Amino acid sequence: MGMMATGTTSILQRLFGPELRAWRGERGLAIVFWGYGVFASLLLIVLHATALQLDQRAAQQAMIVISGLYTAWILVAIWRCARNAAPHWAVLARWLTVAWALNAAMVLLFLEIELLIRVWGR
Repeated sequence: MGMMATGTTSILQRLFGPELRAWRGERGLAIVFWGYGVFASLLLIVLHATALQLDQRAAQQAMIVISGLYTAWILVAIWRCARNAAPHWAVLARWLTVAWALNAAMVLLFLEIELLIRVWGR
C-alpha cells in the first residue's frame, strides 16, 4: 500500500507540482495572485458564461461546483503565499482575499439559486 501511495504522490507531484507548492505557500505571491487567482478565475468565468449562453444547465452546475472548489484552493494558496511577500503586499493580498471570498460566495450562491429556479421552471 505504501508503494501505491508513493506512486500516486509522485504522479500528482509531476502533474501538479507548482500548484501543490502554491497550496503549501512555497510560490511567489505575484504568480499565485495574478496567474492562478486572477487569470485562471477569468477563464472559469468565461467557461461559465459560455455554458450560460448555450443554456447547458449541467455544465453550469459543474462550473459552479468547480469554481467553488477552485476558489477555496486559490484563497488558501494566496493566504499562505502572502507570507513570502513584503509586509505591505502580504496585508493587501490577505485583505483582497477576504473580499474575494465574500464576493465569490455571494456570486456562486446567486448563480446556484438562479439555475435552480430555471430548472424548476418558475
